[in-house]
Formats: sequence, C-alpha cells, structure tokens
Amino acid sequence: MSQPTAASLSIALLGSGEFEPWTEQVDRWLLARAAGDGTVLILPTASAPEGDAVFDRWAEMGLLHYTRLGIPAEVLPVKSREDADRPELAAKLASASMAYFSGGNPAYLAGVLRGSLFWKEVLGAARRGMAYTGCSAGIACLGERAVDSAAHMRGDPDIWKPGLRMFPGVHFGPHWDALDRFVPGLQAMFIAAVPNEQALLAIDERTAMVGDGVNWRVMGEGAASIHRDGEWRTFPSGVLFTEPLPIALDAVPAKA
Repeated sequence: MSQPTAASLSIALLGSGEFEPWTEQVDRWLLARAAGDGTVLILPTASAPEGDAVFDRWAEMGLLHYTRLGIPAEVLPVKSREDADRPELAAKLASASMAYFSGGNPAYLAGVLRGSLFWKEVLGAARRGMAYTGCSAGIACLGERAVDSAAHMRGDPDIWKPGLRMFPGVHFGPHWDALDRFVPGLQAMFIAAVPNEQALLAIDERTAMVGDGVNWRVMGEGAASIHRDGEWRTFPSGVLFTEPLPIALDAVPAKA
C-alpha cells in the first residue's frame, strides 16, 4: 500500500448534505488544492437502483450547485458495473479536478466500482492530485465494509458487503447524529460491527471532514468522531486535527 504525499492528496468526507449551500467552503478548499482543469465530475451512482428519476434529480442538484458557484461540472452516467468499464467515461478522470460521489446505497456503489476500469482511474487520478469528494454512500463505500441499505427489502439478512478498502481498516458512519432517529440502536449496531483493531469514522449530517490523509479540518454544522480501541475522539466544526489514516490508492479490489 502506498501513501500519497500530503501535498498531492485532497479528500472531503461528508456525512450528508451534498450540493447544499453550506458545502461551498468544502468545494473551494478542495479545488484550490486540486490538480486538473477545474471540472467537477458528478456521480450519483449510488442512487441508480432507485430509478432514473432519482438519479437525474441528484444530477440536476449537482449541476445547479456548481452553476451557482461558477464552477464547471459534468454528470457522468455511471449507473451499472458495465458503465464503470466504459473507457469513454473513465477517460474523463484524466483531466478533472474533482470526482464527487453522492448518496444512495453504499454496497451498490462499492459493487459497481470494485475491480472496474473507472475505479482504477479514480485511484490513479487521486495520485496525480484530483480531489475525491464523497457524501453519505460516497464515503460509506470506502472502508472495509459497506452497508447494503436495501438488503432488508430483498430479505437478505446480511447487510454488510465488501467495501472498496480505499481506507483499509476503517469503517464509515455517515449521518451519525441522525442514525438513532432513523432506527433506534443503529449507532450501536455500527459500533458492534467494527473489529477492535479497526476504526470507525463517524460524521454528522451536514458536516464534512476535509484533509490530505493526515491533517484534517471539520466544516459544517456538526462533528467528526473516531472510535478506536473502545475510545471516542470527537472534533467539532472549525477544529483542525492530525489523524493519519491508511489510504490505499495503488490497489483495485477484485469484483466480489
């Protein structure tokens, strides 16, 4: 596993609230650091199982957001595993300054990307300085395991599927401050699913943790928290902190 230099890596991890006005500071921070032509690639891939209308709604929200900010943006129609192997879509990553994965089903997103040409090119672009932004499912797919938010609808008792392992040994909990409002006990379920030697990175709604893999800043309304070895550390909005997280940009997990 290679660790990119802090000078080249730019990541934003959002608990929720993609394309809302509060995220302008996140976008500006990333694009000021990122290499590329200034373009943001919008990827509502995680919402594709909900149908084209939902996918298109997220796509339009993203386009409107970046139009307001005066930032060039393009929606990429990566909806399936087949799309993720289309060379003409993967080629867009060669010059872009940011790839933005919005919300939906984390396990579906991980399954589409795992072992694909597109994911290989995302990792390569991140190595040369393209920023990675994920919100909700767009971060929940990045760790050891990704929750399948539609498993219960299929009668599948196993809600945990393989993640992309961009962050080996890390599990993600977006919407953290809202989880127990969604389903009582959901926070405890997430905590119990993480092995003792691994970490849980929990990010509140409308909150972002931005950084270079080592040095981080919290933006937005809530906090980012790290649970490791039975202990919590919590960082409220505005706080800068150092937390070296393992990041793998040189390995593409095989399709499960």
